[in-house]
Amino acid sequence: MDSVLLQAVIYLTAAVVAVPIASRLGLGSVLGYLIAGVIIGPVIGLVGSETSDLQHFAEFGVVMMLFIVGLELEPQSLWAMRHKLLGLGGLQVVLSVLLIAGGGVLLGLAWQVAIAVGMVFSLSSTAIVLQTLNEKNLMKSEGGASSFSVLLFQDIAVIPMLAIIPLLAMPGLSGEGGEHSGGDVEGGINLVAGLAGWQQTLLTIGAVAFVIIAGHYLSRPVFRYIARSKLPEMFTAVALLLVIGIALLMSMVGLSPALGTFLAGVVLATSEYRHELESDIEPFKGLLLGLFFITVGAGVDFGVLMENLGVVLAVTAGVMAIKALVLFFLAVVFGIKGSDRWLLFLGLAQAGEFGFVLISFCLQSAALPVELSRILLLVVALSMLLTPALFIFFEKIIQPRMVRKQTRESDEITEQGTVVIAGHGRFGQVVNRLLLANGYKTVVLDLHADLVESMRVFEVKSFYGDASRPDLLHAAGLHEADLLVVAIDDQAAALTLIDHARRERPDLHIIARAYDRRNVYQLYQSGTNDIVRETADSALRAGRYALQALGMHPVDAERAATLYVNEELKGIRQLAEVYDPDIPVAQNPRYVKLALEIKARMDTAMLSGKFPVSHEHPEEGWRPPGNTVVKE
Repeated sequence: MDSVLLQAVIYLTAAVVAVPIASRLGLGSVLGYLIAGVIIGPVIGLVGSETSDLQHFAEFGVVMMLFIVGLELEPQSLWAMRHKLLGLGGLQVVLSVLLIAGGGVLLGLAWQVAIAVGMVFSLSSTAIVLQTLNEKNLMKSEGGASSFSVLLFQDIAVIPMLAIIPLLAMPGLSGEGGEHSGGDVEGGINLVAGLAGWQQTLLTIGAVAFVIIAGHYLSRPVFRYIARSKLPEMFTAVALLLVIGIALLMSMVGLSPALGTFLAGVVLATSEYRHELESDIEPFKGLLLGLFFITVGAGVDFGVLMENLGVVLAVTAGVMAIKALVLFFLAVVFGIKGSDRWLLFLGLAQAGEFGFVLISFCLQSAALPVELSRILLLVVALSMLLTPALFIFFEKIIQPRMVRKQTRESDEITEQGTVVIAGHGRFGQVVNRLLLANGYKTVVLDLHADLVESMRVFEVKSFYGDASRPDLLHAAGLHEADLLVVAIDDQAAALTLIDHARRERPDLHIIARAYDRRNVYQLYQSGTNDIVRETADSALRAGRYALQALGMHPVDAERAATLYVNEELKGIRQLAEVYDPDIPVAQNPRYVKLALEIKARMDTAMLSGKFPVSHEHPEEGWRPPGNTVVKE
């Protein structure tokens, strides 16, 4: 018991110390866990042989992660990605196995061993890649979605690989793997052992069907029953039981637990209990994945690494280069461009956690020699250790350059109008449509090429270009226009644009969109005539609805909203005079004093003589909502 507690303290301390430091340095949590494992393992020797046993336990974090991924992916979304799942993922696995195996044969390996090595290295790390993509908000990008498709297919491909590996057994290797037994596939209940082929197939299909049908028809009544108990810990227990039970069932019929829980997650993606399941599983997933990464770092055998340093480095570089080339080729074939292409082939170039499982299984099946397996284990671990560095290289070097490279030349502006609109996003589009509908001619500039092209499909003409550039503003007719509308997202660029326009045209009427109060003050000080906070109108409307919902007559609610707007505008102008961009507003005494005075003035105005609530309304038949009873 004491030793278990001591190990727990060591692992948790390593994580608590290393991960926040790595995150603060911009290295990501995965690299933090890996470094923590290297420090407490090979470097100072606080943990040792138990890391391999812990790793098998911690791999359950991958199972939970795929369950959560499935929860966020409805069946329709999964069906929509079928082409990339089968095409991109399938070709990646096949080509990687063939090329890596071919390289192995050239290096003198028997073809059976070479194929086994190819299968081990064809898989990538679901744990590292998905965790990193989520942390960096890249899952929704084309590169992130394509990476997910490949990883999902790889999880499926583990099943036929486990079936093929025993066929690669070599008589000369029999008995070598005895001491390495202890993988995932032995020691448990195997429902398909001893069955005929058709019986195994039938049982496997039955298990998958049971997961789908039970998930669809039984989960809701069970969750509803548990929810009525009003015991949150029971819901957590049911969530864990669901994941562990499905993983066990899949293992018993020879399927991947991760694949089974992913399928269950997809089935439950439309359930009203989806978010509760996700929040209950998330902490366990995070801790187990962190433990898994620590064990990978702690499991690096520095003795074997030093003896075979050149070989390990060369094989690691070779494997990652081959996989990167395969993924680059497939990205070109499937039309993945720009930074998404780089994200795909840099992100998936490593070997993965299933590589540990396959190496262990290969040893048991006499498909790999022991000495080679030790080097392969190091190659898998080293490639996983290098992956966070590749993501940092992508984020810091590739992504900024690709964004600049993808920037095309500005359009030649061939028209001029009464109004120049800078920015044609969701805000600028509404302004432009209203002006066009009323017969005004506009010249619209926007920096997003895709948006400009898509607007032209709907016969809304706009020009691609950076509106903050003086030459483009002049070409758009700054000196002839009656009005300038600034609706771009970049606040600094908007201020630069307005400063230039005001210098060139002191008489020009300028309307600008503001992000928040701070931006309002900046725009006010730059000389903007009309400032519109992008969410102010919708919030004001919501507030008016709230007053009506509480029983206020619509006319009174409208008057209250109008009075509020007038007082608010008056107050913002006064606050803008004392606003200092170098001092936080809460630490600016003049600002705080004036803000409190304006608040008191607003309260007085709303509740007293400035706003007499009218009891004579033109509308007939209006009744307060809810259960309020109004006497006739």
